Amino acid sequence: MLPSHARALRAIEHCRTPALGGHLAECVQCQRQHLLFHSCRNRACPRCGHDTTQRWLARQRELLLPVPYFHVVFTLPAELRQIVRSHQRALVSVFFRAAFGSLQALCADPRFVGGKIGALAVLHTWSRTLEWHPHVHMLVPGGALAPDGRTWRPVPRRGKRYLVPVKALSKLFRRRFLDLARRALPRVAFPHIPWSKKWVVFAKPVVQGAEEVLNYLGRYIHRTAIGDKALVACDERSVTFRYRNSRTHKQRVMTLAAHEFLRRFLQHVLPKGMHRVRAFGLLHRHDRATLRRLQLLLAPRQAPEPPDVEDKKPRLRCAHCDNAPLRLLRRLTPDQCAHYASLGATVVTPKTARARGPPGWNDSARSAS
Repeated sequence: MLPSHARALRAIEHCRTPALGGHLAECVQCQRQHLLFHSCRNRACPRCGHDTTQRWLARQRELLLPVPYFHVVFTLPAELRQIVRSHQRALVSVFFRAAFGSLQALCADPRFVGGKIGALAVLHTWSRTLEWHPHVHMLVPGGALAPDGRTWRPVPRRGKRYLVPVKALSKLFRRRFLDLARRALPRVAFPHIPWSKKWVVFAKPVVQGAEEVLNYLGRYIHRTAIGDKALVACDERSVTFRYRNSRTHKQRVMTLAAHEFLRRFLQHVLPKGMHRVRAFGLLHRHDRATLRRLQLLLAPRQAPEPPDVEDKKPRLRCAHCDNAPLRLLRRLTPDQCAHYASLGATVVTPKTARARGPPGWNDSARSAS
């Protein structure tokens, strides 16, 4: 088992339990004591990631351009999925580079857009049944920066439906990926893919707005392949979960052996240090000044009002006194959490309040008094 897989299992097992420590809170009305167990903050944990996702979405909304957007998806053929899974550190990066490089090459053609584009790319590795199915979603502004560095070129009228020809993009993506992959792994034998095999590339304008697509992509940033709500039943031998069929769009139930369910789940835990989200072109952090100039050039917007800090903080409420507020008293070590739980302190679950994640709990939680 990979170290990242073992860490994920340990983190999920201990998440929101006394093992990670917690906080002691008291109701301001009835003075009952409450326990708030820490969360693990592992990106594979189905309970964590909500607050991190919201902060990521807020940052990305600030970088949106006031132009139409396109949603582009690149998918690898089934013959390459196994080799990409076995060499993730090398080939996932190749996947991103080949996808954006192909799109940028076509968009640089004056017949289509004629300039430098930007893209926000998100890696998605699972299917609805937890199979390994890598594909990259891209949110692309509908336009490009001309070679002079000052002129914005919108998508021509004939390209508003597809941005660039999908067939040409698919062929270019195939050639770039295989070329970069063989350079990255010169000693690895790649499987034969028939020339008649189509590499699926999907592109369409975002009708519902770029923020809706951002919310869709945000589901894959700090979340795992399956959530607690999808689990129907489990025991020592099997796990049953529900999923939505992609063709009929109807809910179905699947039962897997326990070891097979863990295998499918853990294959979507990326190695440590590998990023699931990457920005390219105009959306890269090195071009942030250019992006700000484009925002002012295309549609100057009024400065947003300062957000209400109190609304952003999770409000802790008592489960006994009609949602009376709680005040934090102190941090607790794992042993102290078990002690207060034995005394009858109420454990605040995620349904009533979000558990706080410990900053560097390995060291600080043990030394807390």
